[in-house]
Amino acid sequence: MHTLYDSETYSVTHMLANAEGNGKTALGVFKTVQYPDGVPLMARHGFEIVDKRSGKEVYLDGSWAELFQQHIMAWQVNTPSQEEVEDTLEQYAELAQNPVLVH
Repeated sequence: MHTLYDSETYSVTHMLANAEGNGKTALGVFKTVQYPDGVPLMARHGFEIVDKRSGKEVYLDGSWAELFQQHIMAWQVNTPSQEEVEDTLEQYAELAQNPVLVH
């Protein structure tokens, strides 16, 4: 888990679902009778965006995570202003339905 962005209004965390303690992604292995040596599982990752104003969060995975990753790569090429980043995060935060809970 890596915090990518943190401001007064938003927090973005890159979640590595199959991460090992050293930060590398681990490929899981699913063993079946048909595949006794195991079938590698695809490593999944996602992004958690927290809207601190509303106290809600959204978790992006799959195609949503890929789309958000494209934004991040574009930001690395053309450094955006904080306003541009926050405008983009606001669009994703509109999807937020889950209240942030501490557990």
